[in-house]
Amino acid sequence: MCVIFFCADSNPQLGGYKLILASNRDEFFARATQSAAKWANAEHVYGGIDLEPGREGGTWLAIGHSAGFFKVGALLNLTGEPKPRDAVGRGMIVADFVTQADLEHSILNYNESLLKDCTKYSAFNFVSIEIGSSSQPASVKLLSNVPPTLEDFQNGECYGFGNSLPHSPFEKVRHGKQEFEEIVKAHGKSSVEALTAQLMQLLRNKHKFWPDDELKRRAPNWGEGLSALNVHIEDHAYGSRTHTVVLVDSENKMHFIEETMTGLDPHGEWSRTHIERDFQNSV
Repeated sequence: MCVIFFCADSNPQLGGYKLILASNRDEFFARATQSAAKWANAEHVYGGIDLEPGREGGTWLAIGHSAGFFKVGALLNLTGEPKPRDAVGRGMIVADFVTQADLEHSILNYNESLLKDCTKYSAFNFVSIEIGSSSQPASVKLLSNVPPTLEDFQNGECYGFGNSLPHSPFEKVRHGKQEFEEIVKAHGKSSVEALTAQLMQLLRNKHKFWPDDELKRRAPNWGEGLSALNVHIEDHAYGSRTHTVVLVDSENKMHFIEETMTGLDPHGEWSRTHIERDFQNSV
């Protein structure tokens, strides 16, 4: 289970941001993971990396940049769908998207290619964002593979997606999107520190948005435990183990801020990573 909220605007107002993104990664606490960093095999990419045996090299969220543009990919499981026999790991969907830095592998080309071959994976939502020239609107797409569907979304709008189809959101996603919109409206021109503090507070929200018919249908045994933005299911050592904020300002300076558990106890120690990268010479 994961959740993502974002607003992508290729031409924001002075003092604003081209990208405001907040996301929680929900996973088993013991799953091996590398914290957010510049990737050794792709130095234009930043994000965490899955180290789970058999799934090494994949990721749930990353940003890559190249001459003239930058792009973001995020993967969300679709809960409660049947798993195909011999399903292929999904983590490379994001990794392949953000590492391909040439125009031949644009957001449209990548998604159209993925759409043709998406049923070999377990159910997912793939969120992709590409931002280039200020004269062109940000390109925002969501590809779901159950059923295979590719949708476009608008430049400058706020969106929230989770582990259901985009037009049947869980209650926590619906409420979270409303709060995210309020944060963007009130703090969308604030400093990185002030805006990040507001977004992290959103991601740490433990309120359970329950009952939720769609979540109950998709996860009848875990539904209530999954109904908060900040999930913690103690009996299964599962929950929101990583909070991430990604900001790109109007001058193309990127901030990748991650708070993640260092052990198996969400009440224990957390580490904080803040990566800064000037995309000005590349975008």
